[in-house]
Amino acid sequence: MPSYSNTHPPLSLFPGDIGFSFSNESPAGGTAGAQFALPNPAGIPNQGHTVLWQTIFATAPTSVSLSLQAAAADIDSEYSTIDTSTATAGEARTVANVRAKFLRVKCNSASGGSGFTAQILP
Repeated sequence: MPSYSNTHPPLSLFPGDIGFSFSNESPAGGTAGAQFALPNPAGIPNQGHTVLWQTIFATAPTSVSLSLQAAAADIDSEYSTIDTSTATAGEARTVANVRAKFLRVKCNSASGGSGFTAQILP
């Protein structure tokens, strides 16, 4: 189990699933969204995933810094940034060959705006 405020194991995302790390929220800087497990198919260990992640804003912020983070274990200090977005209009980004067991989106900083949604699609 993680050493931070998650009392339940994270949901697993399979190809074709959509995970909402944030869903119509207004997170403060430094806030991590919901994390998701990326299971490996049986018999194919250490397979890299291509991950699409998308940011959407109901009202655009004046500035924002968001990170897609990955970890081998669901422990807050284990997560490291694998991609970053600063697009105030929102955007969809793709990261290839992700070899992690857990993913989440973190809001590093945000000024203004509302209704922030971050999706992860493995």
